[in-house]
Amino acid sequence: QVQLVESGGGLVQPGESLRLSCTASGFTFSGVHMAWYRQVPGAQRELVAGIRNDGDSNYIDAVKGRFTISRDNAKNTVYLQMNSLKPDDTAVYYCNYMMLPYPQWGQGTRVTVSA
Repeated sequence: QVQLVESGGGLVQPGESLRLSCTASGFTFSGVHMAWYRQVPGAQRELVAGIRNDGDSNYIDAVKGRFTISRDNAKNTVYLQMNSLKPDDTAVYYCNYMMLPYPQWGQGTRVTVSA
């Protein structure tokens, strides 16, 4: 059974940093392209950053240069380092497959950026 457990969110001020973690189980993590998504109330979930199984990564324009996605296949974990956070980054963040997300999402981790 696929499980995705996100952690690391919190309340921070604009300009500060957070590091999110997502530990996965129930599938061969090293063979799967992974991604971080985020969702705000009333909006669709959006892909923020993706990382292929070979380590190649991609980002939406809104976070380029500020966020870094990485993975540790030995720990079945994908990370999202978020620097220079802005109020617009406030959302619940989730990890999932980059292609055809697994239908059962984790609980997510809430990030709130506010002065």
